[in-house]
Parts: sequence; structure tokens; C-alpha cells
Amino acid sequence: MSTLRYDVHVSGMAPVATAALTLPDGSEGAWSPLAHTLIHGPTEAALVDPPITLGQAVELGDWIESFGKRLTAIYLTHGHADHWLGTQPLVDRFPGVTVYATQTTIDAIRTTAPDGQATGIWPALFPGQIPATTFEAVTVPEDGFQVDGHTLHAVRAGHSDTDNTTVLHVPSIGLVAAGDVVYNNVHLYLAEAANGGLDAWRHALNVVESLAPANVVSGHQDKSRGNHPSDIAETRLYLDATETVLAGRPSRREYFDRTVELFPDRVNPLTVWLSAMRLLPETVE
Repeated sequence: MSTLRYDVHVSGMAPVATAALTLPDGSEGAWSPLAHTLIHGPTEAALVDPPITLGQAVELGDWIESFGKRLTAIYLTHGHADHWLGTQPLVDRFPGVTVYATQTTIDAIRTTAPDGQATGIWPALFPGQIPATTFEAVTVPEDGFQVDGHTLHAVRAGHSDTDNTTVLHVPSIGLVAAGDVVYNNVHLYLAEAANGGLDAWRHALNVVESLAPANVVSGHQDKSRGNHPSDIAETRLYLDATETVLAGRPSRREYFDRTVELFPDRVNPLTVWLSAMRLLPETVE
């Protein structure tokens, strides 16, 4: 049987349009970089997690096309819209592609874009840049789907930066496309980490680790780095460190300053501020 390969395209930091998402010093925010994994054999390919905007989707489509393979599948790892809003342009560009997701992810898509247009914060963050969402995702088979005869498995990891996250496992090449379970040198989105979310995320990391991957592609990543299993431990270290900060009952600004001080080289401090605004009250009693 032929051997699969994988390649990763990273959509860079995307400026956001709303003044509500600014850093404490007043500087403008941007969305974290997004990784898109292409798993491909001699003739077929599957993509994990499209980007957000139409422009990003066009750039990604050009990159996919450069491989000369038939895109047969797109897999969506979880319900956060930054991992599927740019799906429709790819479905239009690559006829016959099947979009796979778990039922909980499909439900999240229907909630966020009930009439084929994204609702909530997304149109405000990226005005005029969000494609229509008219594609129909199908429930990923329990026994996986194939690329050139190799089976790719959706593995449920539970809560990471949101509920019901999954990873895509490619056993034949020891690859895990980890979605948002693992981060690579980007600040973690902890806004949904209350009520046991940090421990649940640690469990999700254990799930990835149990697959004994040789390569791990983080959904948000610093493209100057590789795709190493060591990012699992680094993600766990971030969870441990920020849990200690939160235990001190900091203000939002104290949490932001301390986390950035602990991890000065991680990309996108806006994510730290978003987490602080969701996790912590405006004032500390």
C-alpha cells in the first residue's frame, strides 16, 4: 500500500474589526494563527479544519491545489467557528468533497449559522469577510474514513478549550491533527475553563498522548516551530501555571499581566485577555 504524507498550512494572525477586542494597553487585537493539516496519498487528500475568512480560504485552496491531489474529505475537529467558517469556499472549489464532523460539531454549526450566515460575534469581528455556510456536514463514521486506502479516525477527547472536541488520528503515519486540544506556542483560550475545565483539558491531553503520536499538529500554532509531541507537555504546563495564577483570585488585569509574564514568547496575548474577561469578574472583592 502507498504511504500517506501530511503538510501544514498556517493562516496567520487576522486583525479583528471591533474595538471591544483590544488589549489592556489599548493596542488592537488579532485572531490567533490557525493550522490546516492536509493528509494526502498518491491521488487523494483530506483537510483538517478550514480557516475563518474568505481570503484565508482562497489562499488555503490555492495551497491545496498545488499538491495535485483530489480533495475527498474535510474534517472539522470541534464546534468553534474559527475552525469551520471558511469551509464553504473549499466545498465550492473542490466538487465532490465530503465534510465530516461529529454530531455535536454539526449542531454547533447549525446554532452559529442557522440560516447559512454566521451570527454572534463573527460578522462584527470580520465584516464582509465571512463566507456563507450552506454546506451540509455528515456525521463521521465510527470506523473512520479513508484516504487512498488508509483509515483516518476521529477520536473524541472531551472538553479542551470548549466542549466535545476531537482529534483526527492517522495511525499509518503516527499523526494526530489535534485541533484545539494542543496549542503550539500560542496562548491558550481558557474562557470556557470554569467548573472543572482545566482538569477536563488535562484528560483530553491524556487522550492524545495515549495515541503515541510521532507528530502532533496543533490547531493554533506558531508556524516557526514544528509539529512535535512535546507540545502536549507544554500545553499541560500552561494549564498548570495558569491554574496557579487563578487560585490567587486575581483581577482581570493581574491575570493578564502575570500570564504574559510567565509566557512572554507565546503568540497572541489577546487570547489571554479574552480568557480573563470570561473567567474573572470586573472587580475583585
